This record gives sequence, C-alpha cells and structure tokens, in this order.
Amino acid sequence: MKGRKQKISKDNFHQKVGAEHRGYVGVPTSIWITENNEVTPLQEDGLLGKILNPYNLNRAYLRVVRNKGSYGVDGMEVVKLKDYLKANGSDLIKSIKSGKYRPNPVRRVEIPKDKTSKRPLGIPTVVDRFVQQAIHQVLSPIYEDDFSDNSFGFRPKRSTHKALHRCKLYISEGYNYAIDMDMEKFFDTVNHSKLIEILSRRIKDGKVISLIHKYLNAGVVIEHKFETTDQGVPQGGPLSPLLSNIMLNELDKELANRGHRFVRYADDMVILCKSKRAAERVKANVSRFIEEELFLKVNKDKTKVVYYSRIKFLGYSFYKIKDEYRFRIHPKSIVKLKAKIRNLTSRNNGWGYAKIKARLSAFIKGWVNYYKYADIKGILVKIDEWYRRRLRMLIWKQWKRIRTRYRNLVKLGIPKRKALEWANTRKGYWHISNSFILSRTLTNERLKKAGYLFFTDYYLQVRVG
Repeated sequence: MKGRKQKISKDNFHQKVGAEHRGYVGVPTSIWITENNEVTPLQEDGLLGKILNPYNLNRAYLRVVRNKGSYGVDGMEVVKLKDYLKANGSDLIKSIKSGKYRPNPVRRVEIPKDKTSKRPLGIPTVVDRFVQQAIHQVLSPIYEDDFSDNSFGFRPKRSTHKALHRCKLYISEGYNYAIDMDMEKFFDTVNHSKLIEILSRRIKDGKVISLIHKYLNAGVVIEHKFETTDQGVPQGGPLSPLLSNIMLNELDKELANRGHRFVRYADDMVILCKSKRAAERVKANVSRFIEEELFLKVNKDKTKVVYYSRIKFLGYSFYKIKDEYRFRIHPKSIVKLKAKIRNLTSRNNGWGYAKIKARLSAFIKGWVNYYKYADIKGILVKIDEWYRRRLRMLIWKQWKRIRTRYRNLVKLGIPKRKALEWANTRKGYWHISNSFILSRTLTNERLKKAGYLFFTDYYLQVRVG
C-alpha cells in the first residue's frame, strides 16, 4: 500500500491512504544523525525535551533501523527513514513541540495464533515507530522502578525463562494451585481513559500525555478501510508493550498488597496459592478487580484453577520427580510444533531444498533454545521420527516423475528392477514415506549429510541442567 508522506505541522487531518508518498530517509536534522550514536547528550527542559533530545532521537533511529519491520499505511520502508528525517526532521520536531503532530493510523494485519484463531497486529508507519521509540526510551527507565519484581515481559534483563524459574520457585515452596488468568483480547480492550489516568499520575508533562493519547486514538486501516479506535493498544509498535505493563502494573500492585505469589509476562499471568479453596477465592476477587477497577475483560471460560502439573505458562508445564520440581513441555506446544513443521515441509511452499533446510534449521534452533529447560529428550526422539518421515515424503514428492524416482533410487543403491517397481507405485505419499525402500535410501545419516538438522541432536548440544 502506498501513501503520501507523514503530515507534520500544517495539517491536522488523517492522511489519505493510497496516495503516492515522496522519497524520504533520515533522522531529524543531519547534525546529530550518526550510525554509531556518537552524539553528545544535550540538557533539555521537561519530559518532552528529553524525548526530543538529539541523543535520544538518534538512539531511537538506530533501534528502528535495527529492528527493520514492515511498512505502515504510507508505504514507507525502514530504509527510507534516514533520508526522510534529514529532509523533514526539523519540521517533525517543531510539530511535536507545538502539539500539531498527528500520527497516522496503524495498518492492521493478522498472524496465526493457533489452529483456529489469529492475532491482530497494528503496524505503525516508520516515522511513528521512530517517535514511539523515542518516547519509550525516556518513559521506560522512569517506570522501571515502579514495576513489580514478578513482572517479566518486555523489560530489560528479564525473559520468559526467568519468569518460568520464578514460577517453579513458588511451586517448590508449596504453592501448588494456580489461577491461570486469561484476559480476553487484552491489547484490544484497554480502556483509554483509565490508561491516561494512570499515566497522568506519574507524567506531569501535558504535551507528552497528549502525544500518547493521539497514538491511542490514531485508528486502524483494515483492508484499505479506516476505523476509529476508542479502546485498545495495538500490538506492533514500540509503545504498546510499555503501555500494557503500565496498565497491568496496577494489578501487580493489588496482588502484592494482598500478599499473593504471582508471575506475569505481559498479559500472561499465573497466581499461585497453597490450596484449591484459597485459589478459587482469589480468582473471584482478582477477576472482580480486573473488571471493575481496570475495566478489562476476564475470559471466564479460560480462567481456571489448576494443580501445578496442569499449568500452561509460556508453553511450559511442571512436574515432580524425586522431590524435585522440573520443567516439561505442555502438550499444546507439541501440537503447535507439528503444525509449524507441516507448514515448513509443505510442497506448496514452492521453495528449493536450500531454502527449506535454512528455514527448518532456524526454526529448530529457535524452538529448542526456548524449550531447552524442559525434559523433552524422549519426546524429541519421537518427533524426529515423525519429522524424518515428513522429509522423506517431501523428497519423494519433489522427485515427481517416474524416471526421476527410478534414477535416484538406483543411485542410492536400490536394484534396477526394484527401483522400477517403486518408481511406478501408486501408493500415497505418506504411505511411501514409511516404506523400507525410502528408509534404506534416504537414511538418517544421509539426511544429516544433506544438511537437515534434527531436534534431538541440537537439544543435546544446548541442553541445560
């Protein structure tokens, strides 16, 4: 989608989506634009002054460029940001200072969440991402001291693995029952008025509050149609993770005041209790607080009290062996894994062998590095058997023609008569993939030598503990 360049000072109306945008690239005023952030910080008055400080803006520019990402409603790619800011940076800063800056609506896209649903993302324009990043860099340190030690999402020096270890610690202390809190469409239902009220308690610069409010109300473009946004914080911009933490920090403080053990990663939360009865009581009280005080929705069907062995938190679960609590992978994570492998080994992708191997290798390394704390060696052995069968089926499909199959089977050591027989078979691909012929020719070792990475092999390399 193409659009004209970012409005910055003269026009207070939304840009029309679809007009041609001009070429741009750069950062506000070339004086402080560098590729290594060698800019001397200047002292600026007020919070907005810190956001528009050349040093902070250059850091924001470098982060946006490093993160890459897709284009917004104006069609501008990240590589164009530098030239745009060199040409229009001064006007951009003036418009923000004067309060005339008007963000563009975000471009709505959907990514698969699971088999049956999708997660909506809102992609701001590159210029809006740049401004949001500048705001984030100033506000984040201010709120870090306020955030709970049990909050791990989108914060420096924190991670999903640290959240999981904290959860395991509480379980080992006897908090064996968990309330698995599920906030229904959290990012889409954040109440703007409540969020602005919370922000105003700490941020006393009205221009900064106004700028954030404009981003909340910028609207979305869905299939070329503009829609207003009177609630929600669209996922996809640099500000949304910070704003979500600021909102949910109110819940963290309430839980801490009540003396509860809990672990939160963004909107994924578990509250730990010592008995089922106590957990049921906490569930009712906390659900009431979320809905009546924060104006968020609790998914009552998915919010449940479960024993620790049935917890699903960040894709993991827990179990006990020889008086030690350990990690295991949740069954739903295996279902998602297989769905991903099916997609990557689909013949319909139109990829060559090199691209398939590269995509599979990257996925396996990322997946194993995430689940390396779980005891999954036995599961991975079975998954690898299934995965190799998928590979054999894919290769057999790729051979396609009878003469190609015949030639390759002979080359791999099958007698000509038997090779001709199998090359002409009409049995289904999945049936053939489990045959003696393919197991004998496309052996595990040959698949490894061909460049395919297997889960078990990589898991044994990176296994922790």
